Amino acid sequence: MPSNGSEPAGLVVTDRLTIPFDELVLRATTSGGPGGQHANRSRTRVEVTFDVMASAALTDEQRARLLDRLGPLVTAASGDERSQRRNRDAAIARLRLRLVDALHVDPARRPTRPSRASVHRRLDAKRRASVRKADRRTPPPD
Repeated sequence: MPSNGSEPAGLVVTDRLTIPFDELVLRATTSGGPGGQHANRSRTRVEVTFDVMASAALTDEQRARLLDRLGPLVTAASGDERSQRRNRDAAIARLRLRLVDALHVDPARRPTRPSRASVHRRLDAKRRASVRKADRRTPPPD
């Protein structure tokens, strides 16, 4: 997809990663399954393949994360639409989502402690529950 100045020159995955379109391999095939002449004859299904190892756009950390989570080749396909252009856009969007999910890093968990007030509230509630249950018991015989 050529850039006309207003569009990016590649697939924008994150704010720090843009994959040039020449690193994506697009392949059009016929859609499988039932259908009339259009589905059986038209090459509207689009498959997009991204080679993680050959990409120059990835940092070493991003490459390692993608290899670990998705493997050396990442593919996405779309055959939902009758139009090859719409299927191409959908397949690229699916590829982008797969890459975003694989590159996501959860923030490090910082252990926290309950506040003093919440500890007091919890212990008071436990004390009240204990007294309530003790009041239900039958008194000991005299």
